[in-house]
Amino acid sequence: MASQDEVEELGMEADGQKAQLSCEEGGDAVPRASEDGSTAQPEADGAVSNGGDSESEKELVEFKIIWNKNKYDVKLPLDSTGASLKQKIHTLTGLPPAMQKVMFKGLLPEDKTLRQIKVTNGAKVMVVGSTINDVLAVTTPKETIQQEVKEEENKKEPLCRQKQHRKVLDKGKPEDVMPSLKGVQERLPTTPISGMYNKSGGKVRLTFKLEQDQLWIGTKERTEKIPMGSIKNVISEPIEEHEDYHMMAFQLGPTEASYYWVYWVPAQYVDAIKDTVLGKWQYF
Repeated sequence: MASQDEVEELGMEADGQKAQLSCEEGGDAVPRASEDGSTAQPEADGAVSNGGDSESEKELVEFKIIWNKNKYDVKLPLDSTGASLKQKIHTLTGLPPAMQKVMFKGLLPEDKTLRQIKVTNGAKVMVVGSTINDVLAVTTPKETIQQEVKEEENKKEPLCRQKQHRKVLDKGKPEDVMPSLKGVQERLPTTPISGMYNKSGGKVRLTFKLEQDQLWIGTKERTEKIPMGSIKNVISEPIEEHEDYHMMAFQLGPTEASYYWVYWVPAQYVDAIKDTVLGKWQYF
């Protein structure tokens, strides 16, 4: 007959076997204590995803905005419209959308997306225009200079009679000069205005690059690319006995010595040239 101590020992072994069997048959495992006393938790069946950032999932394009000799790095979703880009430009430059001319392979359409007009990483987008403050700061001095020049001209003999101009005008009208219309105002032609003379009697042509805000003065030897904002004033006068043509000067510096003279400018383009160079075209 087993003693009491032997019975208790058999009972403890039976309880241990039941506990082990319960775990092996799929019962919930009891967390085990590690050697340092902490409790190890059961591993989850799989990781839980919180979802991606919706903004980071958008396809972005990085490009540069170039305005007034300044460059701005821009990153926008490819599905942004031209109107959205203009708002971004306004934020960066202070230039109101209505006064922006945005150029990328032509004039930027506001209703199309950057994807549709094929803006790619590293592309350059040109912006032309002036803020309200810039217009006020630049226009007023130019108008003042114009008035002063007109008053001074009234005191002098006509320009076309002055010796410095006679040596060019006496050569007569160039054979390849463009046709003229007296008493008519026309928009600038899409082609350069050519067939004219400069002060040295050489042939000269004028090309107006509105998208770059530049006037290109071209001769046989070279082409000067002049920012329109740097031109202080434009003056002109009809040529006596040929009033359908004008002689015209662009003031490139602070004094009359900086005038660049052009002779035999067709009269119908004179007002358009002045308005374009002096900045009024921005309001069209």
